[in-house]
Amino acid sequence: MSFKALKFTNNRNTDIMGTLRIRIKEYFDSKKIARYGDSTMVRKTVIMLSMYLVPYILMISGLVTGTWIIFGLWILMGFGMAGVGFSVMHDANHGSYSKNEKVNKYLGYLINLIGGSSVNWKIQHNVLHHSFTNIEGYDEDISIGKLMRFSPHQKRYWIHRLQHYYAWFFYCFLTMNWITSKDFLQLFRYNKMGLIKGQNRSFGSLLTELVFSKILYLTLFIVLPVILLPIPWWQTLVFFFVMHAVASLIISLIFQCAHVMPTSDYPLPDDAGTIENNFTLHQLLTTANFSPKSRLFSWFIGGLNYQIEHHLFPNICHIHYGKISSIVKKTADEFGIPYNVHSNFYKAVKNHIIMLRDLGRYDDLSKC
Repeated sequence: MSFKALKFTNNRNTDIMGTLRIRIKEYFDSKKIARYGDSTMVRKTVIMLSMYLVPYILMISGLVTGTWIIFGLWILMGFGMAGVGFSVMHDANHGSYSKNEKVNKYLGYLINLIGGSSVNWKIQHNVLHHSFTNIEGYDEDISIGKLMRFSPHQKRYWIHRLQHYYAWFFYCFLTMNWITSKDFLQLFRYNKMGLIKGQNRSFGSLLTELVFSKILYLTLFIVLPVILLPIPWWQTLVFFFVMHAVASLIISLIFQCAHVMPTSDYPLPDDAGTIENNFTLHQLLTTANFSPKSRLFSWFIGGLNYQIEHHLFPNICHIHYGKISSIVKKTADEFGIPYNVHSNFYKAVKNHIIMLRDLGRYDDLSKC
């Protein structure tokens, strides 16, 4: 099974990206700032890593012994996991955290510290999701198995009529899938598709790295806590799962509310492998923003409430998204292209639920 890339066409004869690049460059030039992170990113990195690692150290060192306090620390670690992923690892693996490639490389490995795989993530997210957003058979973010229907082009089963109820349960298993089977299955699949070659690594070295990475993670966050924490082993395992459930639910909702929405398009390629839209228009039609006025929320989720800006300019650090969003919206309006935004996270989640319900009820969404 080899991978065949798709082609985008400029069927609307619009050069919106050319205009955007000029305006975004003018913004950075006028402010005399770089598109990368700055000292605020360093502070955020310290805070997010502290949220994840300090509770762990307090527990392992024996400084905290109360069961309910330990439980609370595991929950805090769940938020820290999400924060590290959103605000540090994500930018690093896009190469936008720092202009120093080594800084990006090593901070990108932080996903391994929260149970994932840096290499798999870059292929699934950077290569497949960003390049082929919401395209069935290419974007793995909308293809997670038969129990969930995220695209109108996927087969609908009777159980999907209930998916807007049970989705929350499966959303809680996102990161647990990383530490068990998903990363291994992905690595073998990507090797068969020829996608490993783009990482300048051999399959054998990546598999070895993945095995040792999982062993180290499970040793640090399951074996040692089971041995050292002053609570029954089964409580440690429950608390460990709760940590992952908290992080998984947060991560799932942030990304699903950006793409599996009533405003989202789901284009299909023609027989020649062509998408009848240019890449910029494709991203605007398949992506949505939310909560543009919530600074604290935006800070915690790494600016990913500005998904449109992120998909158009993934090489720009997220700390700039709020500022350049007005430029993107103004340009989209001038070109007569939709700029989808939901005023707050509650409305975004509500619309995501509506989309799940409709996908579960109708084969053709145009009839609902």
